[in-house]
Amino acid sequence: MVEEVRKAGSHILSGGTILYPTDTIWGLGCDATNQDAVERIYGIKQRLDHKSMLVLMDSPLMLDKYLEWVPEPALEIIRSAVKPTTVIYPGAKKFAPNLVAGDGTIGIRITSDPFCQQLIKLTGRPIVSTSANISGQRSPANFSEIEAIIKEQVDHVVNWRRQETNLPPPSTIIKVDRQGRITVLRP
Repeated sequence: MVEEVRKAGSHILSGGTILYPTDTIWGLGCDATNQDAVERIYGIKQRLDHKSMLVLMDSPLMLDKYLEWVPEPALEIIRSAVKPTTVIYPGAKKFAPNLVAGDGTIGIRITSDPFCQQLIKLTGRPIVSTSANISGQRSPANFSEIEAIIKEQVDHVVNWRRQETNLPPPSTIIKVDRQGRITVLRP
C-alpha cells in the first residue's frame, strides 16, 4: 500500500487525477485546491461544474484550514458517526473555486480508510472524491464495474483493493447551516 500511496500522491501534487478506492466506492480524485485538476475531473465525468463534488480529509483538524468556522454540531456528528458521513459545511475557503457550491458550501467526509488517510497525510491536501462514472450513470459497485473510458482518462489508477467485490454503503449526507441547524439529506 505504501508504494501506491506514494505514486498516487505524486500525481496529486503535480496536478494530476487518480482513480482510487475510498471508504465507500471507488472515486475519481485530485487536489481539491487545484482548479485545473478539478476541471479535469468534471471533464472525465462529463459533468457540469455547477454540480459540486465532495472532498476527503484525514482528520477533523484539517477542517479549520478550509472552513471559515466549524459548527459544533458538525463536530458532534463526526465524533458519533458509525458509518461514512459527509457533512455539507457553509463557509468554504482555500478550495478550488470550481469545487465550491454557489452558496459557498462544500461537502467534506473525514475518511477512515487507511489508504485515503495516508494519501491525504502525504500530500497535505484535501482530496476530491466523486464516483467513478459518467455523470447520470449508475455508480460502479466495485473496480471491475468501472468503465474503461474512465480508467483511460485519469493519470493514475491505484493498484490497491481492486479485487474487492463487496458493495459498500453510500455515505450519510448531512447539511449544517450557518445557524448550526442540521438537515439529513441521506440517512
